[in-house]
Amino acid sequence: MSEKIHDLLKAKGKITLGGGEKRIEKQHSSGKMTARERIAYLLDEDSFVELDAFVKHRCTNFDMGGVDAPADGVVTGYGTVDGRLVFVYAQDFTVIGGSLGEMHAAKIVKVQDMALKMGAPIVGFNDSGGARIQEGVDALSGYGKIFFRNTISSGVIPQISVIMGPCAGGAVYSPAITDFIFMTDKTSMMFITGPQVIKSVTGEEVTQEQLGGANTHNKISGVAHFIDNSEEETIDRIKELLSFLPSNNLEQPPIYGSDDDLNRVEEALNEMVPENPNKPYDMKEVIKTLADGGHFFEVQPLYAQNIITGFIRLNGRSIGVIANQPKILAGCLDINASDKAGRFIRTCDAFNIPLLNLVDVPGFLPGTSQEYGGIIRHGAKMLYAYSEATVPKVTLIVRKAYGGAYLAMCSKDLGADQVFAWPNAEIAVMGPDGAANIIFKNEISNSEDPIATRADKIAEYRNTVANPYIAAQRGFVDDVLVPSQTRPRLISAFDMLETKRENRPSKKHGNLPV
Repeated sequence: MSEKIHDLLKAKGKITLGGGEKRIEKQHSSGKMTARERIAYLLDEDSFVELDAFVKHRCTNFDMGGVDAPADGVVTGYGTVDGRLVFVYAQDFTVIGGSLGEMHAAKIVKVQDMALKMGAPIVGFNDSGGARIQEGVDALSGYGKIFFRNTISSGVIPQISVIMGPCAGGAVYSPAITDFIFMTDKTSMMFITGPQVIKSVTGEEVTQEQLGGANTHNKISGVAHFIDNSEEETIDRIKELLSFLPSNNLEQPPIYGSDDDLNRVEEALNEMVPENPNKPYDMKEVIKTLADGGHFFEVQPLYAQNIITGFIRLNGRSIGVIANQPKILAGCLDINASDKAGRFIRTCDAFNIPLLNLVDVPGFLPGTSQEYGGIIRHGAKMLYAYSEATVPKVTLIVRKAYGGAYLAMCSKDLGADQVFAWPNAEIAVMGPDGAANIIFKNEISNSEDPIATRADKIAEYRNTVANPYIAAQRGFVDDVLVPSQTRPRLISAFDMLETKRENRPSKKHGNLPV
């Protein structure tokens, strides 16, 4: 028996080495961890349980029969993060470039199925040359099986994709279906077709980094949600994200103890918003001032910066925040902001995370590029997402709330459970300046002093229509708050809404305006 145990340990040791010491050294010299090192860094110490370590490929084409591929180029299993069950897979670039074949895919599919059955998050580390060409349609079938499970698991368990190397062709679609995508600067790549193919087809010359690097997908395309400078920073951020999420759609997010006084009154909020309605300010300061410990975990911070999305805690509970950013495009909603917000709203709703909406929006961004790009369709995603969402929804109108954008930021009519406003809030079809020009056009043009008359009419419109008390009289605003007292009131509202139950008509699924 001792000999057999010796052989077993020797075999496991060989598998653990993956592609061997030289390839591991090359991985390290590229600033990258190995697959097993990534898993070890993510999971609690000694909690990883590996599955299917002895799996081998079955391909004999093109001399593949003689190719030894330990663990078939992917490490799979489960463990814990902060004591909570998490499933994981990590492609091993040191073994045939981490390429995906039939059995490689079968290993990933197995942990996907287990994660769904157990109701636990799954984290996938992608570091692969793509489909294993020698396996042909078997490799393509493997991707299809993974995509199918990504879709079936969507909205049931959190799915996190981590791009830790090249991710090309069909391989990019699995991450795109998942909930969150993490990338590391300078080492992560995502693209459908590489630079060489693009040059041969279109004549364009572009580097891999320009085409599909972490900066490209975090700032321009919006495909990715996070960018970090090292793999360690990336994995640390994954752990923090998991702390805001439940394990599945039938559970609530974890609650953490907070040293921050739930009745904290913050006088700084009284002066944070400028009296001049056209002067910008940083909405992130408002968010941090309201949050437990001033901590805000922002999602997609570099994309569509005119809208802010992310997580805070209020009295220890996870809250999803959607907020206009007045310092970028005056906080207007546009195509990219609508996509970003709509997706985040649906993610929070799927995982029972209440929504806090901070509103300072002058409208949708005007222009032919927006209209030709389909702002109507894209903006409708926010209307759809808010109306569909059944989690607690609290809206705070910080300053401007004009026109369709007022509705799109979760008004009472779109299902907001509580709507608050600060005393300087302006709620109207359009801003007082524009409204006065239309309503009082004749009086202004016929006046002896048009400038003074226009100023008077702007003030008249603001006092008559564009103030929070008119909306409060009609029940569209539940209360007008002293800004400094906002945090206790928000906590009270979310506590009250904790037992909210709201159903939607039974149907196969809605038809989202994608």
